[in-house]
Amino acid sequence: MLTLALKDFDIEQISESGQCFRMYRVADDTWEIFALDRFLKIRRREGVYVFYCDQNEFNDFWFDYFDLQTDYGEIKKRILAANDEYLIKAVSFGSGLRILRQDLWEVMVSFIISQQNNIPRIKNCLKKLCDMNGGKFPTPSDFLNFREEDLDSVKLGYRKNYLLKISESVSNSSFDLAKLRKMNYPEAMKYLKTLHGIGDKVANCVALFGMHRIEAFPIDVWIKRIIDTRYSGNFSLKSRKLRDIGGIVQQYMFFYERSSKV
Repeated sequence: MLTLALKDFDIEQISESGQCFRMYRVADDTWEIFALDRFLKIRRREGVYVFYCDQNEFNDFWFDYFDLQTDYGEIKKRILAANDEYLIKAVSFGSGLRILRQDLWEVMVSFIISQQNNIPRIKNCLKKLCDMNGGKFPTPSDFLNFREEDLDSVKLGYRKNYLLKISESVSNSSFDLAKLRKMNYPEAMKYLKTLHGIGDKVANCVALFGMHRIEAFPIDVWIKRIIDTRYSGNFSLKSRKLRDIGGIVQQYMFFYERSSKV
């Protein structure tokens, strides 16, 4: 068990930011996090966080998972320097956000399921899939070995066929995850969109949340609404000198806009 005071880190904000669907708030001050076959409980207490793991596990996995090596204070200074009133409010509101370094396959599955779906249903689908697989996140071969009636019980809708086709492509190596991991952002976008069921938005989410390509800028209904209503349809990361950190900017925008509507 570790007790840490962390700068620019808020587990509540991260868990509600729409980038990960296997974080669960189980009490006012406690969260449970699942990442593939890993499990972590975190408790927030009087300005510090209690991590229910030992130092070795924290160093080997969770330090990187929470992107604690990155100085988000400096990133926020860059965004604030753009002198954009909306972004200033968004950064202040979501000051504890970080882009998690999640498993690529888990992110692909999560954001395929996310299409035309809401966060509670996405979480429920993923939990059912893991429960069907003995608590472990399903691999591509696991998806192909599930009984059809079991998959139907998860109520994935049309997304079931997307997942099965993508699982088959990964299993037979016609789509190479190892190759994808080594690609830069433009290459990854092009390669991801060769898969059935993955378009611009999901590809950007996979690049950002599964590959940590922080220049990726997913545009969903929330971001489109911000651009249309707050910027009259004209928003440029390049003019604000923020193109290389567009994904972090997107998270501040998304979290602020979505949270302010709740």
